[in-house]
Amino acid sequence: MQARFFQIPTLAAVCLFVSLTSRGQEGHPLVGSWHGDWGTDGAARNDLTVIMDWDGKQLTGLVNPVTDRTRLIDAGIDSSNWTVRFSVDLTDSSGNAMRCMADGKLDDLGSDRRTLSGTWTCGVIEGDFRLRRDRDY
Repeated sequence: MQARFFQIPTLAAVCLFVSLTSRGQEGHPLVGSWHGDWGTDGAARNDLTVIMDWDGKQLTGLVNPVTDRTRLIDAGIDSSNWTVRFSVDLTDSSGNAMRCMADGKLDDLGSDRRTLSGTWTCGVIEGDFRLRRDRDY
């Protein structure tokens, strides 16, 4: 009877520990879907969705998977300062192809709603972009 009395609290403590520590296991900070916008000023913004994956060596992903479904080009990360860069080929409103380049910094690294922001250049148009990572739950 006394052994069973100690087993129940011990089992409860182990279950609590496992549930609390497993919640923080998210993988690489860039993996997931990101939503935000890019533009040249506060009023003229363009919706931007980026889905990124990291296989341990290479950063891959898609930009605007529903409308453009364009793959990231020359994507990379510098984990010493958490800067990210990638290019993508999009089309403008006239249907002309344009290469867009993003160069940004990952912030709020410990948060599940971390942010990625920086400069966004499409041809001769230079602006900024702001992305927030979606929650996975």
